[in-house]
Amino acid sequence: MSEDEDIMDVSDGYEGAQSAKKNGRTSLLDSGEDFELLNDEDIDDAPPPLEDAGGGKGRSTDETEKKNADPDPHPPVPVDEWLDVLGNDQLKKKVLEAGEGRDSRPQKGQNVKINLKTYLKDGTLVEEQPDLCFTLGDGDVIQALDLTVQLMEMGEKALVQTDAKYAYGAWGSQEPEVPPNAELSLEAELLEATDAPDLELLPPAEKIALASHKRERGNAHYQRGDYAFAVNSYSIALQITESSSKVDISAEEEDELMDVKVKCLNNMAASQLKLDHYDAALKSCVSALAHQPENIKALFRMGKVLALQGEYTEAIQTLRKALKLEPSNKTIHAELSKLVKKHSEQRGAEQAMYKKMLGNPSSSSGSTQKHQAKSSWGLSWKWLFGATAVAIGGVALSVVIAARN
Repeated sequence: MSEDEDIMDVSDGYEGAQSAKKNGRTSLLDSGEDFELLNDEDIDDAPPPLEDAGGGKGRSTDETEKKNADPDPHPPVPVDEWLDVLGNDQLKKKVLEAGEGRDSRPQKGQNVKINLKTYLKDGTLVEEQPDLCFTLGDGDVIQALDLTVQLMEMGEKALVQTDAKYAYGAWGSQEPEVPPNAELSLEAELLEATDAPDLELLPPAEKIALASHKRERGNAHYQRGDYAFAVNSYSIALQITESSSKVDISAEEEDELMDVKVKCLNNMAASQLKLDHYDAALKSCVSALAHQPENIKALFRMGKVLALQGEYTEAIQTLRKALKLEPSNKTIHAELSKLVKKHSEQRGAEQAMYKKMLGNPSSSSGSTQKHQAKSSWGLSWKWLFGATAVAIGGVALSVVIAARN
């Protein structure tokens, strides 16, 4: 599947990610997926010094004032000391060169630029990325970077050691080439942090490119089975496509932006199906069809959602509409055939259940019909016997009259 195409899953509780404080953007880091971010006060704070027990008579006034001064509430992280970022010993950070101070740390939602080198645990260089740019907290990079760069100071150089869980996971990666379940070491240098651009002032071409980039990141998450992260990326892309604009936009650019939006809705529905969030998936399909009523992928997924919710009649109608639009689609045909068979079996089971509840009415009906047939047969013989008797009596009467004459 190319990155320009939206996902079509042939095999087959999301709730929208919370908005970040910056620019109204959504961040998966805010959703609490798979990790717990330490509070600022839990990071880098050293215990206060011991109080003076009264044994400092020979100290100068300057020393006494220095002793009584308030300690630095946010002392810098000592160089060459590991920080356990999540408290589970699976993501650690060590300062190699100190930066410009805690106040220079970037914030979620900002665009950052770093120099990055990625190594396997045995020291093999996997990738070198100078001037790597991404939006902090948007899931544009692996979790290990998204979490640790937030703790870096401007100009700081740091070493990060991460478990596969916060890197490329059980699937690994082809680009860069990382084997499954690989622990990584990252060398990062924070170069720059700037506020994200105002979406209302962003030129249409740049808005389309930004939304497409977030959607492609969602596709990468989907392919690795990270469906919650995929939903997050698609949500961010949707926010970009739905943002108002204070600059002129052509009809062609509007159509292109709408196309990106519908693809995001389709891909989000696929991810929500994988998470068994059927109501959310149905809502995504309905939104896509509101913009493109004959979108085949939206119809296909809507049919699947309705079937999973037990709405077989509506599901069959929806899939038939999709198949009518694309009769050669084998995936839709197979799904429709399977659903029709399942619906037929369900109806048969329901009929059997109703008969059982009514005390086997078929047997009672059969007995009644047999009784009626027997009664009807008896009446037929009686009528025939009577008719014969009348006929014989008539003949005898005719003979008697003839004899008298």
